[in-house]
Amino acid sequence: FLGAFAGSCAVFVLYYDALMDHTYGQFEVTGANATANIFASYPAKHLSVLNGFVDQVIATGALILCILAITDRKNIGAPKGMEPLCIGLIIMAIGVSMGLNCGYPINPARDLGPRLFTAVAGWGMEVFSAGGCWWWIPVAGPMVGGAIGAG
Repeated sequence: FLGAFAGSCAVFVLYYDALMDHTYGQFEVTGANATANIFASYPAKHLSVLNGFVDQVIATGALILCILAITDRKNIGAPKGMEPLCIGLIIMAIGVSMGLNCGYPINPARDLGPRLFTAVAGWGMEVFSAGGCWWWIPVAGPMVGGAIGAG
């Protein structure tokens, strides 16, 4: 969580000039000039809150299930030393196949820390109300999906 918050701060500092040039100092969460989605995930226009939750449960459950299958010594798994590459490829596959809906947060820390940063850095509390109060989906969905994937 703190690492994602610090990473968001670093991105903000590094790209501050570009953000100011693009937004003219008006940070928006939604709309044509939205920039909050650089830091945290927001649903696509077609995505309902329910389907967003299901998306996160499935994506995180699949990730955890695959990680456990790869690292379980009772399985054949991946060749020794190749586990990180295999897990990275799984994350890429989840992103390519499911990223359209909301950018596949699949980790509460990856979304909540940056979302809190954007709230204090100038985007305001709209980061929590946008998308039908979307903020809790990338927090709760992965927790449920992780429990299902590990179960």
